[in-house]
Amino acid sequence: MPQVGIVMGSDSDMPIMAKAAEMLDRFGITYDMNIISAHREPQEFFNYANSAEKRGYKVIIAGAGMAAHLPGMCAAIFPMPVIGIPMHTTSLGGKDSLYSIVQMPSGIPVATVAINGGANAGILAAKILATSDEALLKKLKDYKEELREQVGAKDAKLSEVGYKNYNK
Repeated sequence: MPQVGIVMGSDSDMPIMAKAAEMLDRFGITYDMNIISAHREPQEFFNYANSAEKRGYKVIIAGAGMAAHLPGMCAAIFPMPVIGIPMHTTSLGGKDSLYSIVQMPSGIPVATVAINGGANAGILAAKILATSDEALLKKLKDYKEELREQVGAKDAKLSEVGYKNYNK
């Protein structure tokens, strides 16, 4: 049974939403991914959001493009956390999508990551699930250590190419 639902309104969102899926794969989290337009397929959207809990979803990650209603509408129906990913748009650079997500009315929260922040949405979903899963929490701690080591290795390269390093 999938733990996370990933939903987007268009296949043009796929490169960003795939980054969320890649992070979930990395942590061994099961998910479903769907393209459902809240505007062009309202009945299909309502069926998806109304049945998400029964399907076992603990979190929904929803992409928000032009009109950006998908995350907010998921949150209006689905009783558990929803993470919105604002998509970069050609007309307003994604600010429209971002504002749409962060301006939710009281009582209908949507967690928000950066514009095109697919990977962070996947990590945030993992962190939410890790509140009740020790094995997943360990994977997240290991991942954080990998990130720390990567930065340390990059810092060490500065010295190798002749730049001064305050740690040395």
